[in-house]
Amino acid sequence: MTDGPMKIPINYAETSEILRNALKLTGSPVAVRFALTKEDIPPGIEEIDKTQRHCSMVNLARKEGKIFFATASKHECNGGAWALGLREITPTLKSGDFYYKLGKFNSAAACKRTIDQIPHLQSGETYATIYAPLEKTPFTPHVVIMVANPWAMLKLAQVSLFRLGGRVESSCAGIQSVCSDACALPYISGKPNFSLGCDGSRKFSGIADDEMVIGIPGEMIPEFTQSIGVIVGAAGSKK
Repeated sequence: MTDGPMKIPINYAETSEILRNALKLTGSPVAVRFALTKEDIPPGIEEIDKTQRHCSMVNLARKEGKIFFATASKHECNGGAWALGLREITPTLKSGDFYYKLGKFNSAAACKRTIDQIPHLQSGETYATIYAPLEKTPFTPHVVIMVANPWAMLKLAQVSLFRLGGRVESSCAGIQSVCSDACALPYISGKPNFSLGCDGSRKFSGIADDEMVIGIPGEMIPEFTQSIGVIVGAAGSKK
């Protein structure tokens, strides 16, 4: 594989159990990896058998425990495929017409300004995206995605500040939340990112109206696991 396992091994089954229990998650944290070549896909993992959106694929791992990969041809959403580096941006998305016609912006120009700032991987850089519930992942994740209620997100925000303090800085636009906000951006930046979700992900991937999304770089998962128990059990924490 292009990059192998982390130098300091992580017990992903134990990590998932800690996060699920502490945060009262209704599904699994989801491990996501960007395969740059066909050889980057671990043996035994099969490609998804039908075309779906990235956010729906995350839900298959989160709720049904599925492990699979998806090349560009299996990604239904052009915006998601572009954000994840699988395809070139479409002309209507680049111009702003796509979201403008959906009624999300007052003008195509306002939409284009937003699209121009959407975090995304270089087009054509990704051969496939790979998905697994964190507790069963057979690969080293680049990003771990969690869907949870605002209370759980509060605890995760506090965890992100536990060691060094500061302020939580997140980026979202109400569009392309699971693909760009919670996957591409944490991978590119090396920082966790909180997202409010988007209409598409809420419609197609089972994200409830009272849930949010976070993407955490795989390398940061041990820090979150080590701190979450302290944060949830703190004297000042609402149980």
